[in-house]
Amino acid sequence: METNKKELRSKYKDLRKQLSEKEREEMSLAIANKLLELPIWEKNYFHVFLPITEQKEVDTELILHLLSGKDKETIISKADFETRKMTHFLLTDNTKIKKNEYHIPEPLDGIEVPSHKIEVVFVPLLAFDKKGHRIGYGKGFYDNFLAECAPETIKIGLSFFEAEQSIADTHENDIKLDYCVTPNEIYQF
Repeated sequence: METNKKELRSKYKDLRKQLSEKEREEMSLAIANKLLELPIWEKNYFHVFLPITEQKEVDTELILHLLSGKDKETIISKADFETRKMTHFLLTDNTKIKKNEYHIPEPLDGIEVPSHKIEVVFVPLLAFDKKGHRIGYGKGFYDNFLAECAPETIKIGLSFFEAEQSIADTHENDIKLDYCVTPNEIYQF
């Protein structure tokens, strides 16, 4: 059975709200450990989202530690809500991070990195299906960003929950994920 994006958004927002902080931490750790099994570690430029804790997003701090331990270049973004575009910055020891009005932690400034240089993107999502389609909050930031990336950029969704069979209202120009990692499983598309 296919469910549409609106229904799935509301279903998964509710499921996330029900997670305790301990469950969120344990599941985020399980996801970070699973990432070690992916064939991505020879790459250098990794884009990571900083979680909106108010929305109980996957905690990416452990992923930041992994990247730092492997000496990778880590990139984080700042969103422009007027243009729906993101600007990407290298995360360094000097990066100052501040939450915007939507509670999204963002770099204030820094060394800008063009989208086409990014080799691996960890993608936030609310839900995904077995074909690699994802549902975010519906603002289109990641759709725009992923469209600017090189075709060979590896796109990895991070999800606390398993795949839906299929999402009804996807478009053929939706950019699919290459992988999605949950605490229990790695999906490859």
